[in-house]
Parts: sequence; structure tokens; C-alpha cells
Amino acid sequence: MPAQPGLFKTLFNHYLNLPHCRWLRIYGDSSSGEPVISVDWRDELLENTDSGNIHGGVITTLVDMASACSLAALFQQFETTATLDMRIDYLKQPTAKQPIHVRAHCYRQEGQIAFIRSHCFQEDENQPFALGMATFIHTPLDETEQRALQAYLQQEQAK
Repeated sequence: MPAQPGLFKTLFNHYLNLPHCRWLRIYGDSSSGEPVISVDWRDELLENTDSGNIHGGVITTLVDMASACSLAALFQQFETTATLDMRIDYLKQPTAKQPIHVRAHCYRQEGQIAFIRSHCFQEDENQPFALGMATFIHTPLDETEQRALQAYLQQEQAK
């Protein structure tokens, strides 16, 4: 369960409505503190139509968004975040024509640094095709910044 459900929902929706995520048609399930970010398989997302491999940038985006969302689930107030480092280890090729899902878990925080693990899967969550590790920095906002950000996010949601 997110620490602040309303705040988490606002940030979750904001992340998934970033232009890059909208173009990829990313969607998600935010019903738990470990959100799942997904994309349906589309041939236009292939890096090479001959090989049938999905472009690595799609997986990278999913891991980054799922990681950011898992961190946002822990926030007590609005904070800025930035990805410091990310690694993805591929265990096998994902199966063609099946949706791709990523679940992330923030397993440690030290000050403003957060460490997040994720796994990429398709039909069976216990059979990941890739594993991700990410390091994020997060910084609380002062009251003026919080009000400005909240106003901006409300304006974006109203569109």
C-alpha cells in the first residue's frame, strides 16, 4: 500500500502521461505499493523486424518508470527524482506478441539515495526474461515548490 495513496496516484498518472510513455502506450496497475508498468507488443516496437527482438529502449523505459513509481509509493510528500544508474540483465528473449510487464521494488534507502530492483515478465511473473537494478536520488521540495508542483500536476490532469 502506498504511503500516501492520493500523492502516489497523482505521480503515477503523471509518469505514465509523459509524452514518451504515451507514444509507447504504456499503462499500469497502481493497486499496490509495487506497481506494474506494461506495454502491449507491437511490431513497430521491434529493433529489427528480421530478428523479432523488441527494442531495448522499450524495456529500459518500462524499468525506469516502474522504478520511479515504486519510489513514489514511499513518498510522504512531493519530491524530485532522478535516475542515477540503471542496469538491465537479459535472461532470455521475451516471447513475441505477448504484453510485457515490469514490477519494481525499492529495497533500500540511504538518505536521498534509493536502490530499486525490478523484473520484466510476460505471462508468468515467476519467469522473468530480464532483471533490472536502478539507483535514484530523491529530494524533498520546500513548501513553495510543493504548491507549484501540485498546481502544475492538477493542471496537467485537467487536460
